[in-house]
Amino acid sequence: MNIISGTIVDPLARTIFPGTLTIESGRISAIRKDAQAKGPFILPGFVDSHIHIESSMLTPAAFAVQAVAHGTVAVVADPHEIANVLGVAGIDLMIANGQQVPLKFAFGAPSCVPATPFESAGASITAQDIADLLQRNDIYFLAEMMNFPGVLAAEQEVMAKLAEAQHQGKVVDGHAPGLAGANLQRYVQAGISTDHESTSLNECLEKLALGMHILLRQGSSAKNFNTLHSLISSHPDQCMFCSDDLKPTDLMVGHINTMVKQALNNGHDLFDILQCSTVNPVRHYQLPVGLLQPGDPADFIMVDDLNDLQILACYIEGQQVSQGKKALFNAPQAAILNNFRPAPLRPDDLQLTSNSSTMRLIEVEEGQLLTGSSIVAVDKAKTVKADPQQDILKIVVQNRYKAKPPAIAFVRGFGLQRGAMASSIAHDCHNIIAVGCEDNDISNAINLLHTSGGGIAFCVGDEQHHLPLPLAGIMAQQSCAEISQQYSHLEERTKHHGCCLQTPFMTMSFLALPVIPSLKITDQGLFDVESFSFCELFN
Repeated sequence: MNIISGTIVDPLARTIFPGTLTIESGRISAIRKDAQAKGPFILPGFVDSHIHIESSMLTPAAFAVQAVAHGTVAVVADPHEIANVLGVAGIDLMIANGQQVPLKFAFGAPSCVPATPFESAGASITAQDIADLLQRNDIYFLAEMMNFPGVLAAEQEVMAKLAEAQHQGKVVDGHAPGLAGANLQRYVQAGISTDHESTSLNECLEKLALGMHILLRQGSSAKNFNTLHSLISSHPDQCMFCSDDLKPTDLMVGHINTMVKQALNNGHDLFDILQCSTVNPVRHYQLPVGLLQPGDPADFIMVDDLNDLQILACYIEGQQVSQGKKALFNAPQAAILNNFRPAPLRPDDLQLTSNSSTMRLIEVEEGQLLTGSSIVAVDKAKTVKADPQQDILKIVVQNRYKAKPPAIAFVRGFGLQRGAMASSIAHDCHNIIAVGCEDNDISNAINLLHTSGGGIAFCVGDEQHHLPLPLAGIMAQQSCAEISQQYSHLEERTKHHGCCLQTPFMTMSFLALPVIPSLKITDQGLFDVESFSFCELFN
């Protein structure tokens, strides 16, 4: 038995009172009001309602070590990044590693592996695979249905996955950027309950009116929280907080606690904030996570006050798992699995000759996953090169799973003046993606990744920088602090050579995702998301 006293913040009764918790066998056996009780504020622990652990480049266990220090007790995790590389074996790896630490991972069954037939993946997850996964107790939901055209077209495989989730009584996460009107209604009627891709209040209000839950996102690349935070007060019962994709340097600073602090600074009611950051995800996903009620698992945090919210300690099932900014457990190593067989690349493989006087250009916007599309003039029948002075850079995607010629296009918005950046993190299939000014540097950066089975690299002339990611080409075994240091160095080198983006590598990683408008590039070519079809570079 353990007795803990303090000022208890009850998120369901919406009351604050001095009291004591009695904890037995990992659960709260009693809560007693006690006017004499002294100590810190006791709150339910925070829950990230949608995250891809792989984007942190950390194993689940290493992620947990950092997250609990920020007051996170549970995450709703979609493992579709590693599933696109390794299939069900990758999901099993994530679950097994996560089970070795106290943080509660609620993994989902990835619904879109691959997300579309327009990119090359290392594996596929069929409707039968989904049925098998959803029967498992360690799979909590059907993860984000990115293939909204497949839902609208009632494709057999897509509908079979949705039907299986309904049969198993498990919720379905959505992914519907910009979807509206009759198409949105059909999407929701298919049983899809959430969306984390909304970027405007009007878009959210239409989805909320149809009964969807809106996940307010503040990730490393996509930052929508400041635009949407008014929903915390207007629709507290239908909102949750999520990070989606969080780079290691940002995880070092904070997690859901930073969104909670921001919401408090924006003037929202504490209990509305706790509704979004604790109560709603626990109830929606039926998580085995406590909410400071008698009989609940003893999952809670202690903070210094209700303004700064400095995390003093985190408890999961009655065990203290962090003290101050340090976790009280270590991360065990995960098994190393990979799927990486690209062909060596030469600078000559990257040359392009125009067959028209105009060219399509991918337009990148800071802080958004949405991209634009524009037309620029080129010289017909001549070699087209990057033009850093005009902020027009070459972008390349190479199939990592077999020897294939690379797809090549051009992008504006990076600002890079010299060198090339490359990564084997390219959503969702994680082929190799690179952006650069010179073909020599681009090929050198890509080939550097070949030596390690994947990673992140920056090359300019003889200068080479490399963060190996040997686990599926998207994760490493080091701690968050160690990976953050190497990652920060790579970002610094790109910015030193002119890159103007806050998160250049993460922004680049989403340029290969053909389910977010409007112009993207996969290993198979330039892709128009609006028409959901490939398009010509020169037109």
